[in-house]
Amino acid sequence: MMMKKTIIASALFGILASQTAFASDETQELRKVIEQQQKVLKDLERRLDATEQRVEKTADVVDAAAESKSATTLGGYGELHYNNITDNQSGKDKKAIDFHRFVLFVGHEFSESTRFFSELEVEHSISGDGKKGEVELEQAYIEHDFNQTLTGKAGLFLMPVGIINETHEPPAFYGVERNPVEKNILPATWWEAGAALNVKAAPGLAFDGAITSGLYVDETYSIRGGRQKVSKAKADDLAYTARVKYTAVPGLELAATAQYQSDLTQGTGGVDTASAVLLTAHAIYSIQDFTVKALYAQWDIDGKEAEALGRDDQNGWYIEPAYRFNESFGVFARYNEYDNNAGNSDDTKITQTNVGINYWLHENVVFKADFEKLGGAKDSDGFNLGIGYQF
Repeated sequence: MMMKKTIIASALFGILASQTAFASDETQELRKVIEQQQKVLKDLERRLDATEQRVEKTADVVDAAAESKSATTLGGYGELHYNNITDNQSGKDKKAIDFHRFVLFVGHEFSESTRFFSELEVEHSISGDGKKGEVELEQAYIEHDFNQTLTGKAGLFLMPVGIINETHEPPAFYGVERNPVEKNILPATWWEAGAALNVKAAPGLAFDGAITSGLYVDETYSIRGGRQKVSKAKADDLAYTARVKYTAVPGLELAATAQYQSDLTQGTGGVDTASAVLLTAHAIYSIQDFTVKALYAQWDIDGKEAEALGRDDQNGWYIEPAYRFNESFGVFARYNEYDNNAGNSDDTKITQTNVGINYWLHENVVFKADFEKLGGAKDSDGFNLGIGYQF
């Protein structure tokens, strides 16, 4: 009996020992699995931390880029011209290809109410001694909104005159060349340095006022030649400009500008000063696809020297109907009359008629072609081709 109990006890002990050994082996295997999983989790945690850091850095870069993009802007425009004009008086042909303008805009918004804008232009491709081109700073000013109705700016800016002086990107107007009335009478493109205020008096009604540097004419009393372009400009006599603009009726723009300068010669004309008054008005009316533009401008200059040259009165006007068939094609006709010697009794009036087409490859890319005919004091005709863009 004792022998049986001993054998049974030994068997039970062996079974228990084997089960315990098996459980121990199983526990060790489980621990190994748990340890491996913990290593995997720690490695995954490190990777997640690294990924989170990269995401945060990427977000910071994106935010910085977004802020930079919204704060600073870059733009520009340019135009290439081909002119083929025959002077019927001399019989000579004028054929030329010219990259007329290459312009870059740079703007920066310091805050919602304060901003900077600039415009740098290269004319006729290359400048320097003996070259036909120029490098010009046409705009560089600070603008600030005092409130919803009053905005001021100071620096170098375009004068608030005419139609094309402030908006002259190639896709925005018809014809290869800018119209001769605003070029020779106003004279576009015309910029000065000083300070200006814009008052939004009511919806669609705004007033502009500016005190700036002025023109400085030589003995020829050429208005266009009197632009100093703010290059060490003489400022003995400043210019005072005021404009009213009405746009309350959809499709209609009416505007008028007056400027006074006490002496166009900037004190170099001796006792014979040349005070001058510029008056200009324009209208733009669009109904569906049809648009008509009209502008009149005149200078009234006091002084015996200007009167002797017949340049005490200089004036001009034009009318331009246009029809746009679709987003790509538009046609126009423009009739111009201008006279920089209207104060004399001679027939010095020049007429110019342009008829042509604009083809917009994109809303900001345009191909242009027009026929040109000059009459009056000049007699020539020919055609112009052009490519223009803005961005």
